[in-house]
Amino acid sequence: MEPQGSTHILFMLLLLLLLLLAMGPAWHAAAQRCPQTCICDNSRRHVACLYQNLTEVPDNIPELTQRLDLQGNMLKMIPPAAFQDLPHLTHLDLRDCQVELVAEGAFRGLGRLLLLNLASNRLSTLPQEALDGLGSLRRLELEGNLLEELRPGTFGALGALATLNLAHNALVYLPAMAFQGLLRTRWLQLSHNALSVLAPEALAGLPALRRLSLQHNELQALPGAAVSQARGLVRLELGHNPLTYTGEEDGLALPGLRELALDHAALQALGPRAFAHCPRLHSLDLRGNQLASLPPLQGPGQLRRLRLHGNPLWCSCHARPLLEWLVRARVHSDGACRGPRRLRGEALDALRPSDLRCPGDAAAEDEEERAPAVLRTPPRPPAEQEAAATPCPSTCACVSATRHSSCEGRGLQAVPRGFPNDTQLLDLRRNHFASVPRAAFPGLGQLVSLHLQHCSIAELEPGALAGLPRLLYLYLSDNQLSGLSAAALEGAPNLGYLYLEHNRFLRVPGAALRALPSLFSLHLQDNAVERLAPGDLEGARALRWLYLSGNRIAQVSPGALGPARELEKLYLDRNQLRQVPTGALEGLPGLLELQLSGNPLRALQDGAFQPMGRSLQHLFLNSSGLEQISPRAFLGLGPALQSLHLQKNQLPSLPALASLSRLELIDLSGNPFHCDCQLLPLHRWLTGLNLRVGATCATPPSARGQKVKAAAAIFEACPGWTVRKAKQTPASRRRQRGTPYISSGKTI
Repeated sequence: MEPQGSTHILFMLLLLLLLLLAMGPAWHAAAQRCPQTCICDNSRRHVACLYQNLTEVPDNIPELTQRLDLQGNMLKMIPPAAFQDLPHLTHLDLRDCQVELVAEGAFRGLGRLLLLNLASNRLSTLPQEALDGLGSLRRLELEGNLLEELRPGTFGALGALATLNLAHNALVYLPAMAFQGLLRTRWLQLSHNALSVLAPEALAGLPALRRLSLQHNELQALPGAAVSQARGLVRLELGHNPLTYTGEEDGLALPGLRELALDHAALQALGPRAFAHCPRLHSLDLRGNQLASLPPLQGPGQLRRLRLHGNPLWCSCHARPLLEWLVRARVHSDGACRGPRRLRGEALDALRPSDLRCPGDAAAEDEEERAPAVLRTPPRPPAEQEAAATPCPSTCACVSATRHSSCEGRGLQAVPRGFPNDTQLLDLRRNHFASVPRAAFPGLGQLVSLHLQHCSIAELEPGALAGLPRLLYLYLSDNQLSGLSAAALEGAPNLGYLYLEHNRFLRVPGAALRALPSLFSLHLQDNAVERLAPGDLEGARALRWLYLSGNRIAQVSPGALGPARELEKLYLDRNQLRQVPTGALEGLPGLLELQLSGNPLRALQDGAFQPMGRSLQHLFLNSSGLEQISPRAFLGLGPALQSLHLQKNQLPSLPALASLSRLELIDLSGNPFHCDCQLLPLHRWLTGLNLRVGATCATPPSARGQKVKAAAAIFEACPGWTVRKAKQTPASRRRQRGTPYISSGKTI
């Protein structure tokens, strides 16, 4: 029986071998398939179909593909089982594809997918089962969509997810168990939304969470109860929220927290036991708040770094306990005194207790008398404030626990009155006020954030904001404003953030800005501004961020930006600029980010960015119709520049940019590079970068689709070409071994 059994096994093995030989050509043929609009690199199982205006996922993508890049198309909808024929996918990039809907089961069959990128689309909601079938997914990018709500269970199938990015959406509220099922998620990004409320159980079910990003939202009370559900948090970012006070009553209890960022909020007071239940806290960032004083902090015994720069610290005798505690606890602080005058600008940690004078000293009494009232009498904690005597208007909802009053979308014809005196956030969006009258908000001296978006407002009358000394955020976007007077804003001298997007401004309201000496961020996107002239920013000497995207600006005059010497971000994208306004950019020593994308620039001249060469970190020139860049266009840039965006232009060539030695990101995709010997310097420079740059040959036809960085075979015949073994490119090494190189739509 044994010989017969062995014969049977041998027969089966022979049959299997014949079957494999028969299928071999079919497998090979499958590997050779490639849609005509795509570039297929079968050696790396990578297919890229970038910016081809595709309206559906292409057919004939090789079944063994592991990386599929569909960035920049027009898919609009991802239908059910859209990728079921690609079970080996590990990376799927659907950025900037105008996707409005992801159908239930759209990704079923992608059990090996590790990265799904849906950023910069138009998603307003995610169906309950839209993400089913992604049990191995490690990273999900949903940044830059229009998501307004999250339904519990949406992420329930993503048990392996490590990073979830929901930044730059329109989220207002997080319901209980919003992230149920994310058992391995370590980083949750929720910054740049409109979150004002987190349900107490919103973050329950995230046992592995280590980092939570909630900066740039509308939180006007520290969501201690909700955040403390994530017991394993190590880093918590809450900066740029309208928080005025935090104390032990907020309930923040995170035993493993090491870093807490509360920078650029509206903090005016801090309870001594605010972080008593965060014993391992090591770094606390309180920069850019309104803290005139600070008590010694009880509880965080491991605190070593306290960042206080940008606060109006008043260094009188009342600061002695703080100074003594900093020394005793060995906490390093970067704060500086705002007053009294003799100590103005002095570093806090360089002072001795004897430097801080007490009342009774004649000189000290004189200094104390000159101190601004807001510094002499900082606000008391909410628990100590008197109960509001005024009831809530009948058409509105007022929540005493959060000091948040809302009349959103009630069809009101006039601004209502009678809100609680301790209201800190007032939401009047989506009503119908033709104008905001004088003294429209009586008794609201504690107000920090005022929302008047989508109200058809055409005018703010003089004195409209009277009596709002602590107002920090004013939202007037999506109205019909064409002008704004200083008299209308005079009652809000501490205003830091002014939102005027989607109005009818023909010029920057420079006169009004003179009433806002503390203005930090000005948003004028999508108006009809035609030029930026000298004097437009005369009153904005504290301005750090200026957003002028989507206007009609054709000229930025020299000197127009001069008064805003502290400017860090300048957004001039989607305007009508035909050249870089080099002259206007002089005198901005701290400029970090410059957005010029979407302008009809066509060419960059020598020294276009030289005035900000020492400071600029991020430069955006994408989608600007660029056809030519001078060899010395980036002269002066380099020491600080981290990212350069040149994608989606019309560049046939580009000089080597050897001076940009510290780049972390450069995007050259979507340009029609002509790969001949004139491009050799660029090729050599790119081969020395350990970055993905996206530069692809468009011509000549024999080189179409090849990566400029890897196409050594094209440049080997060029004069001056020398092969240095130590610097050979991966492409040239593969070529020497006989490995095929890649062309558009096929493998050669």
